[in-house]
Amino acid sequence: MISAGYSALDTHVLVLNKHYAALRVVSVRRALCLLFKQIAEIISVEDKQWQSYDFESWRGLSELRARYEHEHHDWVRCVRFELAVPRIIRLLVYDRLPRRPVKFNRRNIYARDRNRCQYCGKKYQTSELSLDHIVPRSRGGHTDWTNIVCCCVKCNVKKGGRTPREAQLKLIAEPVKPKRSPVITLQLTSEKYASWKQFLNAAYWNVELRD
Repeated sequence: MISAGYSALDTHVLVLNKHYAALRVVSVRRALCLLFKQIAEIISVEDKQWQSYDFESWRGLSELRARYEHEHHDWVRCVRFELAVPRIIRLLVYDRLPRRPVKFNRRNIYARDRNRCQYCGKKYQTSELSLDHIVPRSRGGHTDWTNIVCCCVKCNVKKGGRTPREAQLKLIAEPVKPKRSPVITLQLTSEKYASWKQFLNAAYWNVELRD
């Protein structure tokens, strides 16, 4: 039975198809299941070169990394050993996985708007933001991607049940439905996921995050 700390389970793994095209991002637990069942292999970017590993060879490499570069990796603690969390896996069986639309939820709205109030432009902690209907529901406004934005308390109070024009507020950007998971876009700014960039093309960016 594999157990892991929160930091390891909170990371994600990029999934490629047989032709090295990005498909989606899955949880660490899901990635390890695919590896253990020999449905996928690990792709590790080392000095700009791609190396592939099965579960057992990655376990051996993890022993070396645990000894010499433990602080540079996230770790899953197993009964008899520690396993370095892979960043990328490649499917050996399936050419593709079904595409899924970006989920319309609070997390993705905050990520799309980058935690910025869409009226004053200031960045806030998630706990300090609320979601605002641009056209109020009392005025027929819908709850969808194009009518919901992040809003700070001050701007929310100022706007009240009015439209932005009536409240003399202006949106810093028109809200749109994302074509890809905005959470992943934020993750790419982290050094932890730098190896993903070699497999992601801005013109072909169909990766979907699974909760």
